Amino acid sequence: MRTIGIDLAVAAAHRAIVAGPDGKFLTPVLKFHTRREEIEGLVARARAGATPDDPLRAVMEPTGMAWFPTSVALSQLGVTPYLVNPRRVHDLRKFYKRHSSSDRISARVLAKLPLVDEESLYPLEIPSAMQFACQRGCKEMDRLQTEITAIKNRLRDTDRFAWPGLEGVFKDIYSPAARLFRQTWYDPFKVVAAGVNEAQCTFSALSDQQDGLDWVKDLVQLASAVCQLYGPTAIDYTLLQQEVTREQDLLAYLEERAEQVWQDTVRPLYRQLHPSRDLESLYGVGEQGAAVLSSFIGRAGRFPDGRHFRGWHGLVPDSRQSGDSEGKGLHVSQAGPDLVKKFAFLGGDVARRYDPQIAAIYYDQMVNKGKHHNQAVCACATHLMDRVYVVLREGRPYELRDTDGTPVTPAQARAIIAEHYKVPEEVRKRNNRQARKERAERRMERQHKQRESRRSR
Repeated sequence: MRTIGIDLAVAAAHRAIVAGPDGKFLTPVLKFHTRREEIEGLVARARAGATPDDPLRAVMEPTGMAWFPTSVALSQLGVTPYLVNPRRVHDLRKFYKRHSSSDRISARVLAKLPLVDEESLYPLEIPSAMQFACQRGCKEMDRLQTEITAIKNRLRDTDRFAWPGLEGVFKDIYSPAARLFRQTWYDPFKVVAAGVNEAQCTFSALSDQQDGLDWVKDLVQLASAVCQLYGPTAIDYTLLQQEVTREQDLLAYLEERAEQVWQDTVRPLYRQLHPSRDLESLYGVGEQGAAVLSSFIGRAGRFPDGRHFRGWHGLVPDSRQSGDSEGKGLHVSQAGPDLVKKFAFLGGDVARRYDPQIAAIYYDQMVNKGKHHNQAVCACATHLMDRVYVVLREGRPYELRDTDGTPVTPAQARAIIAEHYKVPEEVRKRNNRQARKERAERRMERQHKQRESRRSR
């Protein structure tokens, strides 16, 4: 088995070096670009002196998207590509060359990595064109949702200083009525001058406001209070209304685009990739989450077992153990796609409310182990991903069960959770970040006093 260590570059030439089975370098550091003929030349240099049946692999880091065209070309030429964690490469590079770093050193380190930690290397399974398109669509939707959330937060923050108390008037501050209010009646002085009847006429055209507009009276009263608070010169509401109108126009465009990406790209591709839709039988995994998981995981059989799958998605904490001591409360590893970890976390938070087995995990983490909410949800997310792996590997839907393995209905599951796994409010207060911080400060203060006491003796 010969190994090509490839240090990928985004714009410059890539660096590569070939190592034999014993780790000795067989070539100098070679330069090549992402062109078919140059990659073929690299493979020819790597196979020089070997028989055609000798296996050849390439080890590289996932630098941007430069890994994709290189991996595709190498796979077509009979080379097995491997993508490795950049943190692992960084650590090994520090070991070899502590005070220097270069593309040439990185290529050598990547070529030697299989000798150091071969059991942690997994062959890259290049996604199909459909799977790759679905991944790209999921990422685009996530970017759009992030921008949508940012705009909504800006609108909410603007409302809070421009109209203190507005959230008590509108049940949903992003509803069509709230958006029409920002576009038409954001100046409280105009609202007071117009009165209740004229304002009601504006909102009566909305389809969701046919049943009643009693809240408009509260809006006029709030406008009067805002006028008294700020007076006529503190805020230019005309310019402020123009600002929030631009934000809302951008929000409407992004929401429409996100819906278009979902309807035209992600949903059709997902239903082709995962026609059984068994993932949606898992509580906490909706259609969008299933699209993300199925497109990024791909073929579950590429993971030898659940342990390797956990190592791939990265929702496992770091380990620190020495002698009889073991580190607690450590961060999860940085492995795996961020979008997978995001939907696993969101799904775990939902699953704990409907699945007794995951609810029991959340209860144990909170009540018995003293973890705060996010830590407990991460544990739930890890077990949810275990279920995802089994569902995809075995090709069958998930069956809801009690902690003893007895099948239960959704109503029975909710009753079991309410009776046995409801976390008391005092436990939540005890485990929140502020309480934990205060306990840590008190502990440090006691230790400081003990040290001072020993010194005074």
